[in-house]
Amino acid sequence: MTDRLHRILQNVQKPARYTGGEYNQVVKDKKDVDVRVAFCFPDTYEIGMSNIGMRILYGVMNELPGVWCERVFAPWGDMEAAMRENKIPLYALESHDPVKDFDMIAFTLGYEMCYTNVLNMLRLSDVPLLASERDGLQNIVFAGGVCAVNPEPLADFVDFFSLGEGEEITKEILECYRTAKQAGLSKHEFLLSVSKIDGVYVPSFYEHSYHPDGTLAAITPLHGAPERVKKRVIEDMDHAYYPEKTIVPSTEIVHDRSNLEVFRGCIRGCRFCQAGFCYRPVREKSADVLYRQAVQALEDSGNSEITMASLSTSDYTQLEQLANGLLDYCAPRKINLSLPSLRADNFSRELMMKVQKVRKSGLTFAPEAGTQRLRDAINKNVTEQEILDTCATAFSGGWNSVKLYFMLGLPTETDEDVIGIAELTHKIIKTWHETASSKKRGLMINLATAYFVPKPFTPFQWEKQITPEEYLRRVHLLQEHLRSRNVDYRYHESDLSRLEAVLARGDRRLGKVLREAVNRGARLDGWDEYFNYQIWLDAFAACGVEPDFYTVRGFGEDEILPWQTISVGVSDAFFRREREKAYRSQTTPDCRSQCAGCGASTLCKGGVCHEPASV
Repeated sequence: MTDRLHRILQNVQKPARYTGGEYNQVVKDKKDVDVRVAFCFPDTYEIGMSNIGMRILYGVMNELPGVWCERVFAPWGDMEAAMRENKIPLYALESHDPVKDFDMIAFTLGYEMCYTNVLNMLRLSDVPLLASERDGLQNIVFAGGVCAVNPEPLADFVDFFSLGEGEEITKEILECYRTAKQAGLSKHEFLLSVSKIDGVYVPSFYEHSYHPDGTLAAITPLHGAPERVKKRVIEDMDHAYYPEKTIVPSTEIVHDRSNLEVFRGCIRGCRFCQAGFCYRPVREKSADVLYRQAVQALEDSGNSEITMASLSTSDYTQLEQLANGLLDYCAPRKINLSLPSLRADNFSRELMMKVQKVRKSGLTFAPEAGTQRLRDAINKNVTEQEILDTCATAFSGGWNSVKLYFMLGLPTETDEDVIGIAELTHKIIKTWHETASSKKRGLMINLATAYFVPKPFTPFQWEKQITPEEYLRRVHLLQEHLRSRNVDYRYHESDLSRLEAVLARGDRRLGKVLREAVNRGARLDGWDEYFNYQIWLDAFAACGVEPDFYTVRGFGEDEILPWQTISVGVSDAFFRREREKAYRSQTTPDCRSQCAGCGASTLCKGGVCHEPASV
């Protein structure tokens, strides 16, 4: 570490974010390495180190002979200012070498509001922003993650995208790069080669043209690129890489615990949920494998908490067996076992009573909508009675704190649906008075509403987003009908969600807006301390791009969508059928009850659905 870096670390918040040297970090001899990867998480250290996907891919890459993957995180504002003042480029934590010295620069994209961090990190690294300005095989930039399903807003800056789950495709990409480097291929020759890997999307190999009204006229593949690139999935989860020996942070992080990924995908089919469709089909790990991995991870890290990670933990078919086994291990060692992502329709009091022996916490449920009609429209598949019965079960078991999450602005939502949120909340309060076993501390309901953002690869991908003004009107309508002091109501800010919708459904013309926003100082947009909406409004105006084109306009079902080159395995016809059913408030059963023929069964043989139903 340089003397300049030593000096500035004495004057910034949380200097341990920037030092490296943690237990279990991977350090290799450069003489044994021929491919170096700077693995960049476009947010702060404490967010990135809480991400299980980054930990998995860090381990996958570093297991490869001749490959050294190092971590890079976005600096906080004080550190960035000090780095610029002292002319210290962005560097990797393991070696402290500048990012610009690496062969490949990889980003993981989990949230649209991190896009400015991608550009800012490249700029801090003295790496040219535009892919067209980077020649040769040095500093090849690629990206993956759930946001990569619509790669177009970042198409100007990223050389290629890795779609889907990365354990296998990442190895193939690195081997392709090694071969190209050894053969002395040009960048174009390498991109031609890597584009032949299933799941790799090279944006420069596709030409986008537009109608006079701004809608897409055509997407034309070039250089033999496929018309659609299908995501990759891992078929056998029991043999998928799991980081049993993982880096132990030397400073506090957001999720300071071990994470146990019990399965991927979701059987439910909530029509607003991008992750639920993009991670299909469901593939479970066996309870025996999970128990062994959990024990090894806990013993190696010394963590005092482990959480079961999935989109819907209570849908894991071996949950009781796994939880009982882990509790026998965790309870005598005072290790907390956390079960997030529970559903109100299959809540088990007996299981939760066992889990809460080490540390009792509040319960969280997401009804999403206040009336049964709207819950059916979004295919939530949970009834009001199930919600109330679950709360009664919890209250009788001693719980006095509940978090409830809803959305405002869902397709077909009316004022009656908004008021229904308040009415359901008051019914929960009444249920507490009738069933609570302990009323000394009183009841606390933490109620939160989010501004609905239509996302690609959902049945609602074509929908209009309501205007920010209409969103705030509905917020105030709800506030007027919440009459209890037991309720603490918080709502998401409209500016951030509007911008999220623009970036989620945007096309390549947003590249110039992103660059303009970064030039004007946009960064760390996911943080209240740094998000400045006026910067974005000025950037849109300067570039002649209208945000409403991507939000309140909506998309026609016959319109070419910016993400149409990508396939997550779920058919377009299925999304259209589900949209039609939403407008009829007609539900679709979960994948275990009845296959709906979404198409995800074609991705692998290890998912819930093996044969698509005839529809």
